Amino acid sequence: MAFDTHHPPSSAQVADCVHCGFCLPACPTYALWGKEADSPRGRIYLMRLGLEDRTPINESFTRHIDTCLGCMACVSACPSGVQYDELIEATRAQVERHGPRSVSDRLFRQLIFSLFPYPRRLRIAALALWVYQRLGLQRLARATGLLNLLPARVRALESVAPPVTLSSTFTELPNRIEAQGERRATVALLRGCVQHTFFPEVNLATARVLAAEGCEVVIPQPQGCCGALMVHAGLEDQAIGMAKRLIDTFDRLEVDTIVANAAGCGSTLKEYGHLLRDEPLYAAKARALGAKCKDISEVLADLPPRATRHPVPLTVAYHDACHLQHAQGVSAQPRQVLAAIPQLEVREIPEGELCCGSAGIYNLVEPEAAQELGKRKARHVISADVQAVVSGNPGCMLQLQSNLAQVEPGASMPMLHLIELVDASIRNSPIGH
Repeated sequence: MAFDTHHPPSSAQVADCVHCGFCLPACPTYALWGKEADSPRGRIYLMRLGLEDRTPINESFTRHIDTCLGCMACVSACPSGVQYDELIEATRAQVERHGPRSVSDRLFRQLIFSLFPYPRRLRIAALALWVYQRLGLQRLARATGLLNLLPARVRALESVAPPVTLSSTFTELPNRIEAQGERRATVALLRGCVQHTFFPEVNLATARVLAAEGCEVVIPQPQGCCGALMVHAGLEDQAIGMAKRLIDTFDRLEVDTIVANAAGCGSTLKEYGHLLRDEPLYAAKARALGAKCKDISEVLADLPPRATRHPVPLTVAYHDACHLQHAQGVSAQPRQVLAAIPQLEVREIPEGELCCGSAGIYNLVEPEAAQELGKRKARHVISADVQAVVSGNPGCMLQLQSNLAQVEPGASMPMLHLIELVDASIRNSPIGH
């Protein structure tokens, strides 16, 4: 049999697909290659073949599943309500258990999953990256072409590495921040892994804005990984283990909302009920936690603004992170929040529904396809003629920064999280201060 009996893709959900083709224009890999097997309906047909034991999970099957970004644009586009998100995650778990992989592929994936979900290990890596940048080795390696001697995946990892400072790498948040004025809510902040290590200013800005809007902010420490990368890569057991630990951390808190400021993390927390459906001690807790989770843009859109917004005279492009726009269905709220900032002009990016190529670890394990999508998105950003790009996900920010530098060498365009603009507006201070 192609699939084992542990949560294979649902035959009922597979049957929901009527092969109408509405998903084709929304699919990044179909846009790149125009191949049916690399479209959502093509991959669903492969799942059907697997369920009917008409194909094994061989190299070809694995390749077509691996090349899916999991961006869920097809979910937004589908008129039949096909739950492709659940189908692809179930299939990926089967592929990870039974699919063929080369030794180098397995080792590289093991490296990623041994590093990125662990903030302490990420800090050690960030320290090494700081030395690499501080001594000028990065500039030398890029200028001389030495990086071209490395495998494509290693080059991709180096290309998305953000600028590192020691002060930001070792920034810590307090356990609690009191609400300013009358308290309107008590919220818990999810720190994230990459966000906490490489974008601590985003977490600081999130906490400040929430406090300014009358929220008491609880930041439980330590926090482990939410398991997002593992969920999206088919590592089901590891994802469940991390989800249980995070639930144990947040379950003891008496809060109204759990606030996420990274799209991939927020999407995963909202799906905890499905992920832990077989866990008798955690299933109910997982559903309750998922119901409490909201993206920071959702929280601010629901709270009538209390803190004064000062002008931010800037023209920006808003980039929809896929796991915010498609997986969570959050698109209007970020624009509503940005529209409340005086003198801020927000422009749309052409093909805004198409993924930038980040997609969790996709830009690391599928660097060629990710770079094509990244450069395509970068050219659209440049065509918008803006001063900065705004998003709600750290992976997108790193991917766009890298590809903008490649498309327009020497050009510098700030990558900002939505909350950084709100924070600057409330504090009436320059962005980044």
